[in-house]
Amino acid sequence: MRYAISVLLLAIGNLAQAQKNALTNDESLLIPQLKFDINGELVITASTTSSKNDFDFLVGKWKMYHRKLNKRLENCKDWTEFESTDENHKILNGMGDVDRLSATFDGEPFEGFTLRLFNPKTKLWSLYWVASNTGVLDPPVVGSFENQVGHFFTKDVFNGKKIIMMFRWDARDKENPVWSQAFSPDNGKTWEWNWFNVSTRIR
Repeated sequence: MRYAISVLLLAIGNLAQAQKNALTNDESLLIPQLKFDINGELVITASTTSSKNDFDFLVGKWKMYHRKLNKRLENCKDWTEFESTDENHKILNGMGDVDRLSATFDGEPFEGFTLRLFNPKTKLWSLYWVASNTGVLDPPVVGSFENQVGHFFTKDVFNGKKIIMMFRWDARDKENPVWSQAFSPDNGKTWEWNWFNVSTRIR
């Protein structure tokens, strides 16, 4: 019995360490080079393997472990870690999915809602996010998956600064997928990562 408990505790410890390691940027994953048209708008082309099934791995219930930068684009080095739950299901005959994130921030309940839509003509995904503390739908990040890693981009404004916002979904481990977010103030020349989370499926 003691041996079984020790093995269980070791497995839990290894999982926790793996989750903590995932809450940083994976330097082995390259960010695609951004392209712009003559008007300065982003030109985003889908990968040859992009599919409406690319987000199927998210269907279900999850526990999420987050690491969030306290201040963005201010050379901040301080992070806050927290947990949340998330539930995802497909919609529109498989052409999209939605999920709802639930957490507690500063003692207050928080919800986030994501809508993902696949365009069968462009083969691009558009990801929309809205948070309960703003009630405002963010501009969609657009992109696709290649080799089980998805990159999604949009132009935005943060604290009066024009930025490019990027979401990355690393689905190489579909039982523990990793989402991350970064901002670029210089059209993709440099990036600051400001949020990571790793999900563990609730069985």
